[in-house]
This record gives sequence, structure tokens and C-alpha cells, in this order.
Amino acid sequence: MKISFVEIVSTFIVLFAVIDILGSIPIILDLKKKSGKINAFQASTIAFIILIVFLFVGEAMLGLFGVDISSFAIAGSFVLLFLALEMILGIEFFKHDGPGGASIVPIAFPLIAGAGSFTTLLALRAEYETVNIIIGLLLNIVFVYFVLRSTHLIERVLGKGGVYVLKKFFGIILLAIAIKLFTTNFAVIVTEFISKINS
Repeated sequence: MKISFVEIVSTFIVLFAVIDILGSIPIILDLKKKSGKINAFQASTIAFIILIVFLFVGEAMLGLFGVDISSFAIAGSFVLLFLALEMILGIEFFKHDGPGGASIVPIAFPLIAGAGSFTTLLALRAEYETVNIIIGLLLNIVFVYFVLRSTHLIERVLGKGGVYVLKKFFGIILLAIAIKLFTTNFAVIVTEFISKINS
């Protein structure tokens, strides 16, 4: 296992864009109004546990269905593509449908640890060292915790315009990463296919 600063930063940025906790501030504020206080520590911790468990057992789960990591990464790249388009164009492809009001549902799951996060973790695992993904994820969850603790303050500081610009910016980054994930893993599958034909 090799710790790489570049991989940690890349993981952090990808998960930051997918989780989009800053873009979720309006949703979180609405949930606070409806259900009262949200336990930031509980929501962050449970989301982290869910994501870590999926990081380690997700591949085994895929094995039960006969799906390899590269194929799943390509499928994940399409999910990331739609998430990016959602962020950039403002079109809603995914709905956060869950009973409102709790720190666990829908904040921890599926707002933080959702389908996009699951797909992204396995897609990243196809390219990065696991230790770097864990560090990047942990840093992300720490950031999520502080955002949940201070949503009103962040909204006041950034303003609606600031949150809007951040969402568009990270949407473009996510789009670029989705394209990279697709091309890299598609090349792997094509190479494996050619080698099987030649052998």
C-alpha cells in the first residue's frame, strides 16, 4: 500500500462533488425546519461506516453477480455523468426520496452515502490504492460534519450565488472525471478482450 497525495486529493474532490454537501445545504436547512436539530456527528459517522463497509464488501457483492470492477466502473461513469449534468444544467435525474427528518434517513443515507457514493467508491478502487481512498473519504466526512454543524453560517457567508457557483464548478470537474473513468476502464476491457482472442 502506497500513500499518494495526488490520489488522496483526487478521491476527496470526486467524493466532494458526488456527495455535494454544499449543494445540499438548502435541503438540510429545510429538514432542520421540519424536524428540528440534526445530529451532525451521528449522520457523519453512520455515513462513513456505510461507505467503508461497501468499499470492502462491494467487490465481493459484485462477484456474486459475475461483474468485474472495470465493468462496474464504466457503469459508475454513467452515473457520475448524469450527476454532473444534474449539477451543471440544473436538471433533476435523481430524487432524494426518504422519510424526512432524521439524521440517519435521509441525511446519512441516501444524501451522503447514496448510490452515487457507492458507485464512485468502487470506480475509484479500480484505479487508486485503498488506503488513499479511505483517507480521502475520511477527510470528506470530516468536512461533511463541519458543514452539517454550520449550515446557516455557510449559507450566510457564501450566499445563494456562492453555493450556485460551487455547484457548477464541481459539476464540471465531476464530468471530466466521469469521462476519464470511462475511457480508462473501457481501454482495460478492450485490452482484456483482445488478449483473450489472441490466446
